Amino acid sequence: MKRIITATVNNVSGVLNRVTGMLARRNYNIESITVGHTENPAISRMTFVLVVDNKKSIEQVIKQLYKQVDVLKVSDITDESIVSRELALVKVFATAQQRGEIAAIINPFRAVILDVGRETMTVQVTGDQQKVEALIDLLHPYGIKELARTGITAFKRGHKTSSGDQKVSLIN
Repeated sequence: MKRIITATVNNVSGVLNRVTGMLARRNYNIESITVGHTENPAISRMTFVLVVDNKKSIEQVIKQLYKQVDVLKVSDITDESIVSRELALVKVFATAQQRGEIAAIINPFRAVILDVGRETMTVQVTGDQQKVEALIDLLHPYGIKELARTGITAFKRGHKTSSGDQKVSLIN
């Protein structure tokens, strides 16, 4: 089963290597990982999509992550209300006659054309994993020359706090 884990860590050299090394030593499959600094440049957020056998395995992953020196907070957000996005760049074979057809296909996905070559087009799509997969499936018949995906990045949605303040989530 797939689980989405977020970890906030100190933004120091070697943290990513230590965390992924620990997961590899314990034979956990990382389907995707995204890392970037947060609103505080001293802190980074890691988002992992892990494939595990059962709930007990994910609890073990969380315990092991907390043992890492620079890990500040770990959460399994799979079953939470979350905002998640993925970005994909897709280079598709396209003749001059097919460009309009491809543009019409990508339009409902709010994807954009980044580059047009003599024989190819490069398309950028962002959204949830299902949206990205759906567009890639529609572009397959044209022939995909190259594909690059970021993997999922996510965090919990905002909610009302007890003081009456609201945290706001932007939804695209």
